[in-house]
Amino acid sequence: MADRKVRVRFAPSPTGALHIGGVRTALYNYLFARQHGGDLVFRIEDTDSQRFVPGAEEYIIESFRWLGIKFDEGVSFGGKHGPYRQSERREIYKKYVQQLLDAGKAYYAFDTPEELSAKRTEIDNFQYDAHTRGMMRNSLTMPKEEVEQMIADGTQFVVRFKIDAGQDIQVNDMIRGEVVIKSDVLDDKVLYKSADELPTYHLANIVDDHLMEITHVIRGEEWLPSAPLHVLLYKAFGWEDTMPCFAHLPLLLKPDGKGKLSKRDGDRLGFPVFPLEWQDPKTEEISNGFREQGYFPEAVINFLALLGWNPGTEQELFTLNELVEQFDIAKCSKAGAKFDFQKGIWFNHEYMLKKSDEEIASLFAPIVAGNGVEEALERVTQVVHMMKDRVNFVQELWPLCEFFFIAPTEYDEKTVKKRWKEDSAKVMGELAEVLEGIDDFSLENQEHIVLGWVEKKGYKLGDVMNAFRLTLVGIGKGPGMFDISAFLGKEETLRRLHKAIEVLK
Repeated sequence: MADRKVRVRFAPSPTGALHIGGVRTALYNYLFARQHGGDLVFRIEDTDSQRFVPGAEEYIIESFRWLGIKFDEGVSFGGKHGPYRQSERREIYKKYVQQLLDAGKAYYAFDTPEELSAKRTEIDNFQYDAHTRGMMRNSLTMPKEEVEQMIADGTQFVVRFKIDAGQDIQVNDMIRGEVVIKSDVLDDKVLYKSADELPTYHLANIVDDHLMEITHVIRGEEWLPSAPLHVLLYKAFGWEDTMPCFAHLPLLLKPDGKGKLSKRDGDRLGFPVFPLEWQDPKTEEISNGFREQGYFPEAVINFLALLGWNPGTEQELFTLNELVEQFDIAKCSKAGAKFDFQKGIWFNHEYMLKKSDEEIASLFAPIVAGNGVEEALERVTQVVHMMKDRVNFVQELWPLCEFFFIAPTEYDEKTVKKRWKEDSAKVMGELAEVLEGIDDFSLENQEHIVLGWVEKKGYKLGDVMNAFRLTLVGIGKGPGMFDISAFLGKEETLRRLHKAIEVLK
């Protein structure tokens, strides 16, 4: 393995939206490949034609484009090991199916679904294996001539892998160490179906990994039970020297309770489990995505990287390059990782703070325009500077910042009751006169003059500022008062002051 270039792959099935667990698997493959100067291959495993969903492949590619995970070769990226869709490789697989049959490592089976169902009823916990295959209809129990005649007549069959009983199968896992499994617990898996002339996942996966020179298979824990079968297939083909190293990642678990993270958990608790919004072509049901919910791709990457892997330090915020430098597959947890979506929101807030005011403003400006306000980008940027530390998502800015762009038409009752005193109208009238006399309406100059006036008059600063805020904002919220009035300018500040005095009395 030392003299081979590291090559890993991400091989989703186009059966719908890409689950966030799949995104994490792809991310870990990407980090591992980049860290070792290797290649990341994108393969589509579409041998199960019954489950194919139109648009799913394009959705998966767009998801990774948004996240910034780049592939080196594969579907839509090119490369010398293509084709990269399994449905386009059926002639390749037939050759390897025949190789196993000729070597006596696999056999034809003609059992109908009804016969298999009857056998399951007859025998508790029935599995098709070394102990039961002798009572079934297959090329191990039938005369050769009959088998050949059935195939010639077009009788449907499957090809099963012949697993010998009493073997200890060793799987070396980069996360879990050495795992030993008894061959008796494995059934003679179907490798090929004549009905659609396509292999099953197990055969296609092994052949592709071998021909595409994959050196490391990093995948979800749910594939761990398949690992011993894949080890046996590599040996059956005589490919022991090129067998990849395995790493089975921990499951992503529900935020609360037990079990694997599902879309239902997201629907129940209000968070996405898909990278992008997805509309099911059959039901037309729309599922929310991290992108549409306002997450930054960098925040999603950072959040996912730490679900199942720990750098061993206190550091939590990592750029993609820093993750490449520090990632260590051996430090991945064996136990499942709880999907703490609140932590995901925290990451997004941190990335909001890390981004420049100009970048956030470019995202916020269309929202401002969408609310009927024409405002220069420079002015939107000023608002973002004052307010971005108060939100987790860009779309949360408008409800908090609306008053910067649109004067209040009504005043919050609770705030009025609490902050508008008997003499507030009189004091605000006086404040309006003070502001009228200020030529330099900068924040610093306003503050100096107004605070001096408050002190000279002996007013309570809190009472003045709370009433002033109500006149400009309509509620008791927002940044510093002179930040607001300086942004609004003298004319608009006075207009709002006079209107509030008139309405509130």
